[in-house]
Amino acid sequence: MTALAKLSSLEQAYSQARENFEQIVGYLDSQEASEMTHSELERELEKKGRELMRKLMQEHLNNRGPGQCDPPVEGADGVVRSRMRLHERTLETVFGTVSVERAGYGQHGVESLHPLDAELNLPDERYSLELRRRVAEEAAKSSFDETLESIGKNTGGHVPKRQVEELVLRAAQDFDAFYQRRHALTGKSQDVSSILAISVDGKGVTMRPQDLREQTRKAAEARTHKMGTRLSKGEKKNAKRMATVAAVYTIAPFVRTPEELIGDSSCPRAGPQRPRPEQKRVWASLQKTPEEVIKELLQEARYRDPTGEKIWVALVDGNKSQIHILKRLAKKNGFELTIIVDLIHVIEYLWDAARAFHPDPGAQLENWVRYRLFEILRGKAGLMAGGMRRSATLRGMSAKARESVDACARYLSNHSPYLRYNRYLAKGLPVATGVIEGACRHLVKDRMAVTGARWSLNGAEAVLRLRALRSSRDFDEYWTFHEACEYKRNHQDLYAGGLVPLTIASLSTSKRDNLKVIK
Repeated sequence: MTALAKLSSLEQAYSQARENFEQIVGYLDSQEASEMTHSELERELEKKGRELMRKLMQEHLNNRGPGQCDPPVEGADGVVRSRMRLHERTLETVFGTVSVERAGYGQHGVESLHPLDAELNLPDERYSLELRRRVAEEAAKSSFDETLESIGKNTGGHVPKRQVEELVLRAAQDFDAFYQRRHALTGKSQDVSSILAISVDGKGVTMRPQDLREQTRKAAEARTHKMGTRLSKGEKKNAKRMATVAAVYTIAPFVRTPEELIGDSSCPRAGPQRPRPEQKRVWASLQKTPEEVIKELLQEARYRDPTGEKIWVALVDGNKSQIHILKRLAKKNGFELTIIVDLIHVIEYLWDAARAFHPDPGAQLENWVRYRLFEILRGKAGLMAGGMRRSATLRGMSAKARESVDACARYLSNHSPYLRYNRYLAKGLPVATGVIEGACRHLVKDRMAVTGARWSLNGAEAVLRLRALRSSRDFDEYWTFHEACEYKRNHQDLYAGGLVPLTIASLSTSKRDNLKVIK
């Protein structure tokens, strides 16, 4: 074909798109456009431009051909498909609706195979993978209703609400496989700081009754309300299922003294600023048990430090079950793990106890907390626990009046092995769970605590996975992996030996000319 002939063919191929483009140019030069504000012009041009993109996509698909291939076509079931028919399917894309005509190879009693579907990596439903990506990103950020609105405003695709939820489930299905694959690739972690911090916590999510854990569901069913028209103090309208939240990050050492930590004005801090967490990954699961999530936590840590060169620190809020699991799994796998109870939780207990002695705000209240916090930071948690108990006894406090004092003392005594802050500070270790507390808030609460929402287990898990990918800055890498998984599931696995036949467009010119169409 001559250069002139090729040019003529190209012009004919995209004639509709070219005509549409000329219409847009004409519109921009019209009186109507000249009277528009900039924002009005932007909106109108975006709308018309999207239709132009849709026509370009449609004409490209038309020109690409139906994807005939060199027979025979053998499926994974061992059946040779010797009959070819053209099949058309509709796709919703980010530009709008397009249709694709494909060569389907079939045989009586078996499903047809479409090599062009594989070449284009088309999904098995009508929504393109790019449109699915947009849905997944929006649903991770906001409600399904808001996602629906955003997709309608910012794309040409039409996705019903029920399909939004389904597409979210599909988008998140390769989450575990993605990280398992990453963990299998050694030497890929970019962590450089010497401290490897892990943390775990729990956050409740309001669920549909059938998706509560069995014990929670039975308790909810047995619960009776004291009043008929409204809830009384302490009563909850809906039961929740606990999501286990996990975080892993590295951080540089930051050596401090107790005086520096509590802000003693007589000992001002000089030197480097507090280091920030690096290479942070956070995730949460409603489906998995705390032990399963903690196993994943340790796997992620091992991936980041396979040779055990870093200092491993586990930051917890004092949950006995979590501490037990961490200790047991660390011992089982030979990990040297320093468990640290969050200092902020200790401070909260101190303030509650302080109000039993000094109910009114003021210097006495602050000084009571400050002194005992300072001593705890010096490694004297046990002494402080015993001291506040004795003070309550000497004052003749009733059992009710000293409840917060005994709770604080009990917390300090029970967790004393994990309150050795003098050692932690001297080594430059972190002593607060700010990362995991933040994850509970932005990963779970900000999205899952939508007013009036009651989640299905699968839907909530999918949204949590997508939010985790975004928070950990892994979404783009994940999506590339997800599309590869979709190709394998929807196409490669359907053919004998996993070999997808080459289409006409992929064959050499000589083969293409000699190809016979099966009818």
